[in-house]
Amino acid sequence: MFAKIYQPARNAMQSGRALSKQWLLEFTPEMAQRPDPLMGWTSSTDMRAQIRLSFDSQEEAVAYARRQGIPYQVTTPHAPKRYVKSYADNFATDRKQPWSH
Repeated sequence: MFAKIYQPARNAMQSGRALSKQWLLEFTPEMAQRPDPLMGWTSSTDMRAQIRLSFDSQEEAVAYARRQGIPYQVTTPHAPKRYVKSYADNFATDRKQPWSH
């Protein structure tokens, strides 16, 4: 039983940062999923793969894992690269990129 503590990235379809500030604790699967012989759906008998605990901070998640005696690994979040753009730059005479049409 090994846990992964991380801060999830926002969905590509989101523009906001609503649920991206919480930290999650997930257990890594102990066995591989296998297809069901009748329907073909993937399934597993590992019940811990369904558990996702959310915490407000990284310290709370680490403290919980230590209290419960769960070995864990903390993954640091990747900071998004911000591009400073201006709408007026689309009409500048010294554009860096050519017009698309």
